[in-house]
Amino acid sequence: MQIAAIIQKCHDLTGKCVDFLQDFCAQLRSVHVDHLERKWINISLLIIALLVAIITIDAFFHGVNPPSKVETIDSAKLHLSKEFAENNLGVQQDANGDIVIRMVAGRYSFFPKHIAVPAETKLTFRWVSMDVLHGVHIPMTNMSTMIVPGYVAEITTSFPTPGEYPVLCNEYCGLGHNHMWSNISVIAKEDWLAPSKLTANKEIKQ
Repeated sequence: MQIAAIIQKCHDLTGKCVDFLQDFCAQLRSVHVDHLERKWINISLLIIALLVAIITIDAFFHGVNPPSKVETIDSAKLHLSKEFAENNLGVQQDANGDIVIRMVAGRYSFFPKHIAVPAETKLTFRWVSMDVLHGVHIPMTNMSTMIVPGYVAEITTSFPTPGEYPVLCNEYCGLGHNHMWSNISVIAKEDWLAPSKLTANKEIKQ
């Protein structure tokens, strides 16, 4: 009996939706739309469809998606956490060869101040803030993100060309905002020396 009642309700709801759409379409057809207005409406719909298509292609074929995981952290106790303790900051390479860079943003600097990484290599940056909202931007690259207090911002990227890359804060964080910077030296892959300390990422995060 309950299933029959649910099916009847769904049927009634479907009928109401169909009636509403038919009524809406009839009213829409009765409205006079100038030829020029109709032209611009069509152009606007085409632009919207194009943008949706671009987003869809990027999501399914280029892997461009919004962050899917949210990691929280106590910004007031970063020095007590294993992962972002002072001796774990900077470049770390585990036994599998994966490179993770852990950095802390705080008024008015990024810590560590300077790091060296290999070119043409997958790099995972993990950023946290010790105080207020910061942003990280690396000119000449597509790397830019916000560092929200209480959360871990993670970005995977690579540097195709060796050189010196400044790291700038692009979110106003106080009077010393303009002086908040760091530096990344990107070294040719064959010339880069891995850190002597190999640390398993899973152990650090525990």
